[in-house]
Amino acid sequence: MKKIKYLILGAGPSGLTLAHSLVDAGCPLDQILVVEKEAVAGGLCRSETVDGAPLDIGGGHFLDLKRKEVLDFVFRFMPREEWDLYDRVSKIRIRDVEVDHPLEANLWQLPTEVQADYLESIAQAGCIRGEAMPESFAAWINWKLGDRIAQEYMLPYNRKIWSMDPDALGTYWLYKLPNVSFRETLLSCLEGKPMGALPAHGTFLYPKKFGYGEVWRRMGEALGDSLVTNCPVESIDLANRTVNGRWQAETIVSSIPWTLWTKYCAIPEDVNAAISSLKNAPIDVDYHQETLDSKAHWTYEPDESVPHHRLLLRSNFSTGARGYWTEANASRSTAAQGPRFHNEFAYPINTLGKPEAVEKVLTWAKANGVIGLGRWGRWEHMNSDVAVAEALQMANQLKTGS
Repeated sequence: MKKIKYLILGAGPSGLTLAHSLVDAGCPLDQILVVEKEAVAGGLCRSETVDGAPLDIGGGHFLDLKRKEVLDFVFRFMPREEWDLYDRVSKIRIRDVEVDHPLEANLWQLPTEVQADYLESIAQAGCIRGEAMPESFAAWINWKLGDRIAQEYMLPYNRKIWSMDPDALGTYWLYKLPNVSFRETLLSCLEGKPMGALPAHGTFLYPKKFGYGEVWRRMGEALGDSLVTNCPVESIDLANRTVNGRWQAETIVSSIPWTLWTKYCAIPEDVNAAISSLKNAPIDVDYHQETLDSKAHWTYEPDESVPHHRLLLRSNFSTGARGYWTEANASRSTAAQGPRFHNEFAYPINTLGKPEAVEKVLTWAKANGVIGLGRWGRWEHMNSDVAVAEALQMANQLKTGS
């Protein structure tokens, strides 16, 4: 049995970043091991070649420009000159037209009568009337944006992507959503331009010649023998911190879903209950050959009669590509008409009580020499740049022992 200092479960962006950052912090590479069940590193950010061009099998992934430390790290493996820069164009299909996202900042793109309908509804929202903010997501949508945007866009869209009652979702994650006040919405209609805080990826980078998975593939390749692929976790002995009976570690870092851990080791009843409460959305990504007449990079589709909730128009961000791909919750997918990639663990769901459940799991894990990292280790929907930033920070903490 090989003894090592750090054993990292999962070679997604967070696991790969942590491995390299630990080396940067002075840990010998032969004291780090990353174990990955797939044949190629990258996790949800892996790419395949479909119809002569890249397709990101986990859905659309893009490199945000907000964090300099993330860009500096990523450019070590794929230099800046290998990326194209884009100004985000994302659309919402509503009332038979495409409107820029977020809707509340772009109502001015709709006919005047339709703008009036939405503005009248927002003016009657609970937050405008001074009502207390509700605890459930569905109630918050009506409270914040009014009944019309809730019923025509936000509620059907969220029912589609999560395939569960929006009343089962919490409100603790709403900082991730665009923040546009009623005053800003009204001014945007009067002045004919978007206003308010815009969402992530206002500008973004995407590889010129490859899919987004290429940078993570290179990052994995650079680890050499410290990355073991085609190696699913089969067992974990917490008492000795051994994995698959082959490796013993001082610290195990888990970037894989906690709900899988119940198959690997014995877990206390209360922790197991917390794990059982964690929910995720499985996603099917389907390729379509048709090249759509739109300048959008991606388009949100709230119509519940349509299986998918989002389209990624790769011909608008992948050089020389044609066609597009769709994302749909797997429970809503119809029979595939072309290449399909199934992701059982795509999105963590922000259910009521999730923060408390995750805290219980992480506390138990830490007491057993295990640290949670990344989208699944924290059970949080984080973009790849956030996952990299978190891993960089964790490497510093492990170095200093904090």
